[in-house]
Amino acid sequence: MSTTIGKIFDLTVKKFPNKEALYDERRKVRYTYQEWSHRVNSLANALLADGVKKGDRVSTYLYNNEELATAFFACAKIGAVFNPINFRLMEEELSFILSDAKPKVVLFEEALETTIADIEKRFPEVAFWFIDENTPSYAANYHEKVANAPQAELTDDIKETDLYAIMYTSGTTGRPKGVLHRQRDMVEQSMILINGCSFNSDDIGLITAPMFHCAELHCTFLPRVHVGAKSIILHQFDPKKVLQLVEEERVTKFFAAPTMWNMLLQENLDEYNTKSLKLGLYGAAPMAPTLVKACREKLGIELVQAYGMTEMGPAITLLSEEDQIRKAGSAGQACLNHEIIIARPKEDGPSDPDDVMPPGENGEILVKGPCMMSGYFGREEANEKALYKGWYHSGDIGYLDEEGYLWVKDRVDDMIISGGENVYPREVEDTLYEHAGVLDCAVLGQPDDRWGETVTAFVVAKDSSLSEEELEEWCKNSRTLANYKRPRKYMFCNELPRNASGKIQKFILRKQLEDAIHNHN
Repeated sequence: MSTTIGKIFDLTVKKFPNKEALYDERRKVRYTYQEWSHRVNSLANALLADGVKKGDRVSTYLYNNEELATAFFACAKIGAVFNPINFRLMEEELSFILSDAKPKVVLFEEALETTIADIEKRFPEVAFWFIDENTPSYAANYHEKVANAPQAELTDDIKETDLYAIMYTSGTTGRPKGVLHRQRDMVEQSMILINGCSFNSDDIGLITAPMFHCAELHCTFLPRVHVGAKSIILHQFDPKKVLQLVEEERVTKFFAAPTMWNMLLQENLDEYNTKSLKLGLYGAAPMAPTLVKACREKLGIELVQAYGMTEMGPAITLLSEEDQIRKAGSAGQACLNHEIIIARPKEDGPSDPDDVMPPGENGEILVKGPCMMSGYFGREEANEKALYKGWYHSGDIGYLDEEGYLWVKDRVDDMIISGGENVYPREVEDTLYEHAGVLDCAVLGQPDDRWGETVTAFVVAKDSSLSEEELEEWCKNSRTLANYKRPRKYMFCNELPRNASGKIQKFILRKQLEDAIHNHN
């Protein structure tokens, strides 16, 4: 028997047919595992009827909802390659991914219809399925497709080595790269998180973070289904709604970025009964000790941090509850069956896994494990660098201490993490450079209590007439830059510091930004 995502779903259905599996809060729809299995099989058969074959891509451009959850397993059961797309992407960003992935079918919803409408004519070969009412003329209705399809079980010819998904993540150039994962990769990831977070069939989980992210999808949603637990789907994060659902549904565990946990703590917690909560999983950034203590005291929960990257499934380390304060700032220890080394960085090529740094010394974080991607979709040159000598080269800089705990110090590509979302400076800089009044610019992250980091842009203007308001309007109206990526602060200067080779010295800009913050305070 192959260990595949579809197989573990079927085994759970067989074991817990009448147990409530899913509650979509927006639609007020509840399914037992048996009822949900019928939906999954119907969608799988509907996709087959529309010509989707094993290896074809099926994209979802959706917020959190039952349809995305159902598509996840329907694709896995027929061997279609699942491609969840960030719902925050704008027209040109979305268009690039659809051009690269070349899906047969795209599922989308009313809240994102205007974005699809702007680009759908570019993709006459794509079937767009609409999951809400009032289906646009260019699309088919998802629910009609599913209702007219049989609920029959699928022939099980899927292998654990078959591709399961393409998940896009921004690269150093600002262009997304499609990360390829196999069926077995995610089964392994699920088992690691079941062990690390003690998931069991009595758990009631709340989906608050975006399901297009592997952190939510692979670290909590799939493990819950794997053990027969219940999942409650929140369309998008809202702190009051989260607390309300925790009380009403007696939620036991869920994942959220540190900024989201902080937002929950700002609410009047006395108005809600959160005693059912047992554990909170977090990632995307370390959690400050003060926030750890506040979560423990005000919510009465234990915490586990996961650190990783899409290329690894994502989790490569876990920081357990007992280490939250003792190892505050650390990313934790390697996950089961994972190996992490720190290699000496090289300027003329990928770091050599044979050149390992001793404990306490910074270098590039290299990792090897059972959840490692098979490569980037159509990016052979990038694959050679990223998977050099069989190790995934993360591009992150850090060190291992004497106890084997990983400390992430910086990012080679100066990536900004704002509210749990990755922002690459280059793509913001490219948008600013398109403005006729911008002569030069550099983008970096500014520490922020709420979002972790916010985007700050240093700008050299062609003349003094250029204003912050004008640049703000420019970025807001951009068709290539998602809203969460736009700068929240602009600092005008006469020139940017560069080294002899012409590269911007961002460490000087960071010092200037720190001084400006200090003087302001």
